[in-house]
Amino acid sequence: MKTNFLKLFAVFSVAFMFLAMVEVSNAQPRRARGKSFTKAEVERIIKRVEERTDTFVKQYDKSLDNSSLNGSKKEDWLNKRARNLESATDELRREYDRRDSWQENKNEVRNCLNIATDINNNMKNKRYSNGTEANWKAVVYELNTLAKVYNLPQVGSRSY
Repeated sequence: MKTNFLKLFAVFSVAFMFLAMVEVSNAQPRRARGKSFTKAEVERIIKRVEERTDTFVKQYDKSLDNSSLNGSKKEDWLNKRARNLESATDELRREYDRRDSWQENKNEVRNCLNIATDINNNMKNKRYSNGTEANWKAVVYELNTLAKVYNLPQVGSRSY
């Protein structure tokens, strides 16, 4: 009887230690594909996001003018969201330059991804010019790269 109790105690102890180790490892910050990024690498990604977003916003406005949404409140809202994305990427850049560590910009990145998800939902439901769609794919690619760096859900995720 005492031997069975000791065996049961040992099994529960091992199980508890295993669960405790899993919790500790889950609490550790994750890196995109096991990579640790330098500030300069993240800066290059942010610069590409900013440049691609600027190009997209101009093209998107023209495409909306040539769509069935022209003159509608939805067009106004989508243009506003595109300008919000452009402002959010500018804000990300300013805050990134101001801070010492790239990890401190997670909230700004999350804001960009949130806005981009709104635009992405529209891009999936409407057809625009090939140029606009190609520009958007480039923006999404760069934002998703940034999402991986910051371990955030990608554009279009239900998390936003």
